[in-house]
Amino acid sequence: MKTLIHPTAVIHPGAELHPTVELGPYAVIGDRVTIGARTTVGAHAVIEGPTAIGNDNRIFPGAAIGLEPQDLKYKGAASWVKIGNGNRLREYVTVNRATDEDEATVLGDNNLLMAYAHVAHNCQLANNIVIANGVALAGHVQIESQVVVGGVLGIHQFVHIGRLAMLGGMSRIDRDVPPYMLVEGNPGRVRSLNAIGLKRAGFTATDLGILKKAFRSLYRGGHTLNDALDQLNLLADNEHIQHLQQFLRASAGPDRRGPMPGK
Repeated sequence: MKTLIHPTAVIHPGAELHPTVELGPYAVIGDRVTIGARTTVGAHAVIEGPTAIGNDNRIFPGAAIGLEPQDLKYKGAASWVKIGNGNRLREYVTVNRATDEDEATVLGDNNLLMAYAHVAHNCQLANNIVIANGVALAGHVQIESQVVVGGVLGIHQFVHIGRLAMLGGMSRIDRDVPPYMLVEGNPGRVRSLNAIGLKRAGFTATDLGILKKAFRSLYRGGHTLNDALDQLNLLADNEHIQHLQQFLRASAGPDRRGPMPGK
């Protein structure tokens, strides 16, 4: 029978591992770590707690999960990393715990974080996100589902990224990125609708036509944001337009960084 735990792996007595978990050479699993079924942890990866990891995840060599946040406000609180199911965290990915007691840095399901990606304290990632090599997420970043983040870029703290947005590599992302948009540049700017990504996600021709009209109103019509949002009310009653409106209105609020402008 195959041995799933390499003899050089170090497991704290306070860790809880499903019997099907596989640990590579010199993997280190700390106290208050739980790992679900069929999850694999590569050589020299370090997972500290409190951290909860679900099923069918692949954590590659050298990853560091659940270490304390890089935040000078951190005072030793028992904060969390919570990771769902089916994620792939490639070589040397780092995911830090949250700053305050019982807060969590969260990854949902089926996300791919490529090598050297960094997820800082209190970030909230949804599902089916792709983050390319060398990306750095500052604290409190929120990313909705099905976003694609190009390589070697930074995302400013407290920025929100909307569903099915695409961020071009080496861009500077210092403001909220609306759903369905393609952003690129330094400073980052909304360049176009993420039409290819939307087609791949199964958006209908009708949906795409309505979102193209919304894009023109927001970024090519010469309107203020409020006037452009009012113009969107004239479009068909569409769930994607509603989500776009809700995101932009919230982004313009006092506690957000504001939406990314167009070019």
